[in-house]
Amino acid sequence: MDAEVISAAILREVWEAGAISIHQVRDRIGSGTAHLLHESLRVKKIPSRVDLLDDDNAAAIRKFCLTYYDIRAVVLDLVLKLDVMRHLDCLPRHQQQMISLQIMKIHAPLAHAVGTYLICLELEDLSFRYLFPSSYLYVDTWLKGHEAGSKALIEICKEKLLESLRTDPLLVNMADDISVKGRYKSRYSTMKKLLRDGCKPEEVNDIMGLRVVLKLKSDVDLIDIGEKACYRVREIIQTLWKEIPHRRKDYIAKPKANGYKSLHMAVDVSDDGPKRPLMEIQIRTMEMDTSAAGGTASHALYKGGLTDPEEAKRLKAIMVAAAELAALRLNDLPSAYHNSTGIDRRDRVFFLLDKNGDGRISIEELMEVMEELGAQPGDAQEMMQLLDANSDGSLSSDEFGLFQRQVELMRNIEDRDEQYKILLEEKLPMADESGLIQLYQNELGNAVTIS
Repeated sequence: MDAEVISAAILREVWEAGAISIHQVRDRIGSGTAHLLHESLRVKKIPSRVDLLDDDNAAAIRKFCLTYYDIRAVVLDLVLKLDVMRHLDCLPRHQQQMISLQIMKIHAPLAHAVGTYLICLELEDLSFRYLFPSSYLYVDTWLKGHEAGSKALIEICKEKLLESLRTDPLLVNMADDISVKGRYKSRYSTMKKLLRDGCKPEEVNDIMGLRVVLKLKSDVDLIDIGEKACYRVREIIQTLWKEIPHRRKDYIAKPKANGYKSLHMAVDVSDDGPKRPLMEIQIRTMEMDTSAAGGTASHALYKGGLTDPEEAKRLKAIMVAAAELAALRLNDLPSAYHNSTGIDRRDRVFFLLDKNGDGRISIEELMEVMEELGAQPGDAQEMMQLLDANSDGSLSSDEFGLFQRQVELMRNIEDRDEQYKILLEEKLPMADESGLIQLYQNELGNAVTIS
């Protein structure tokens, strides 16, 4: 990111707090930073244009953002959303759930689409933690059971591999520098493999992974020598550990349709000790890595909902037309409020709270009802602040109806979390037997409610 993005990130909260105006930013910092601030605020407000955040609406919002806004403003908003998610513990449970749902539906896929993979992984894991705390607990415990022994192991494997690569005379003649990075499976992707893809625990083989990236010498043929260097790395790895043949994938000989190139392999690093999860290893040149991370070959476009890289290239060219269509879609989305069979019941609840029949719930009416329920006096103020979308000091039928739909959505998520928990208990029986469930539940207890 450039200086304008960094400046905009520093000034965003100051600007939103009213301590500085957009004109002052333009005059003192520059028009580029002022433009990004304005764009980032527009990106921030986009999710509020829909009532129900279902898959179709979320996809429309993502496409709208990628089409219409400065991509740097999108990245800036993603980073700020990540900061919010890292400090979500202080908010009420209801707000934790609503923010996490928005992050999971809109911002995590957006992070994939713009190539910020690490941001996407953290957003997914944090959202998973707050939306499905019981399921997260079982997956987290199971993975920690592996990592307790594999944290040191992956460092040992990195050092062992790096030493072998840097002392190989053939490789030294082709590459100026060699890096080996380790990674661990994310909680959310593990849950998807276990539940959505139906994998058995022993089939989740990419818990640990290494990536080898080669910086080639400047005076060599980057394509020909780069490919030879990658194959040489694979040969060296085969001398260190036992390869699992059916897990080998050669995307250098046969690149993916989007141009992605890399060698993939899996090895058994258990040696003569206890059985360990397989280690996945990716091998590529720096040019291949750059292309995979954010260039034309990036599979992130697919993960973010754009299946054709050429379409991504054309997005800016068709900006006006696509933006108009997206805006029309967002303005005309069908609302479940008008066709749900539960509307009569929700209306009755509203009219019971609206004691004077003026069509709005005042703070006095809300306090009276909540006192009847045994709530503290301050609870009504907090609830009014939470539900009063336009900050006029009262609740309209629409505001109350939106809250009712959100509550029903959260109840459905909690029911699904319980279903996931039961499935994970069956799939991961060792997680409960390990004695770690209670320990990790206590760790999570301060942040989210575990059923």
